[in-house]
Amino acid sequence: MLKVNRDDKRPIWQQLLDQAIYNITTGKWPPGELLLPSRELALLIGVSRSTIQIVYEELFSRGYTTTSRRGGTRVSEWTYATRPSEEAPSQGPVPPELPILNDSIGHLHSWFGDKNNRKIDIDFSPHVPYLDEHFKKNWRHSFLQTSAETDLDSWAYGDAYGFLPLREQIKRYLSLERGIHVDTDQIMLTSGAQHSIDLIAQSLLQEGDTVSVEDPGFPASWIAMKYRRMQVVPVPVDEYGLCVDDIHPQSKLVFVTPSHQCAVGVIMSEPRRQQLLHLAAGHRFWIVEDDYDSEFRYRGDPLPTLFSKSPQNTLYMMSFSKMVAPGIRLSAIIGPKEAIRQLARVHELTYRHLPIMEQITLTHFIEHGHFMRHMRRVRNVYRRRHEAMTKAIIKTGLSEHFTLSGVETGLHMLLEADPSFDEQAVTNLALEQGIRVYPLSQYCLECDRKGWVLGFARVDEETIDEGIHRLAEMLG
Repeated sequence: MLKVNRDDKRPIWQQLLDQAIYNITTGKWPPGELLLPSRELALLIGVSRSTIQIVYEELFSRGYTTTSRRGGTRVSEWTYATRPSEEAPSQGPVPPELPILNDSIGHLHSWFGDKNNRKIDIDFSPHVPYLDEHFKKNWRHSFLQTSAETDLDSWAYGDAYGFLPLREQIKRYLSLERGIHVDTDQIMLTSGAQHSIDLIAQSLLQEGDTVSVEDPGFPASWIAMKYRRMQVVPVPVDEYGLCVDDIHPQSKLVFVTPSHQCAVGVIMSEPRRQQLLHLAAGHRFWIVEDDYDSEFRYRGDPLPTLFSKSPQNTLYMMSFSKMVAPGIRLSAIIGPKEAIRQLARVHELTYRHLPIMEQITLTHFIEHGHFMRHMRRVRNVYRRRHEAMTKAIIKTGLSEHFTLSGVETGLHMLLEADPSFDEQAVTNLALEQGIRVYPLSQYCLECDRKGWVLGFARVDEETIDEGIHRLAEMLG
């Protein structure tokens, strides 16, 4: 018999429905059992007939019962499962072993510095840009303005290419600041560099294709390609950038950071650039140019891009992670129209489109001048911190025992050691003393180069000086 608990806050019909379902699913009411007519059951329980009718309708709609004019309401013919005991809990499907995924995630965590609960006084992170309350205030203003003014149509399914007004703003920025002149349908918005690389692998390559990457270089590039089952081949990097002569002859794609080599920090020389462009044209492979922090140059203007010289072979990657903040997860791929169209089709199939509010907010942020003012402000901050880092390294004598490179552009520089140097021991010792440095080995695919990639974007001048002096004392 069903019962009503007047102290129960649930509606009466819900109480009775839950009891009925329990009786059916546990076999207390076996398949085929005839339930009492609604009027009779209502009198027995002491509730209205309409309440019982709601319960019966719910049981029928969920498939627990069947109903006929002559046969009344009966429990459905189905096999009920006994509830598992606490001693023998039921087991669900076991996820497959994914060694490639586990190894890749482990490498990414190591590359980012294995953030743990250890107390860190000074973090020379090369991954995170400078942010302040001024930025927060302006971003919040843009967010609130766009939230209030956004048309309801904007909340529908969006364009796989990305929000058109934002692509128009990016088009204008690229033309004025980077000498890249394209149409909006040559620009596709993505959610960061790894998303861009993953889409390129899915859209323009086939499983098993050979891909050449810088070594040392950007770990996420080869990790994403390996996960998509590409044959990743390392290419050495020297003081002139990527060693073009060592590119694998079967390469379908070459990933390069020519304006500020990821890790080593060198600038790819003009002869090497011309050599790479000539090789790509002759062998018809893609160049993926990651221009992640070239806007921050300390000797003259940013260098011309490979894309501006060979737009038919090059996919240009730009990201707002370094220019604004990694948390907004917005970046772009610029390339030939057909290639971008292919990327957009895959994006539409797998991701549909990017979240709209971040795109609209960034559009407002750029349109109202906040972005360019932010860039001018952080350039001045980075220039001072870059100078402080360079002076501290020279003053402490570290530059006499290690090779300093990457001092012309970007948000990090490299302090390179001899390959026989115990890089990990120094890294661990620095951690014990509250200083986090980033070992060069984490940027290496096969090479055995050693040293530390030192970022300065999030460390003020006084702290930089203190950190480098403490590091010099450990290495002295």
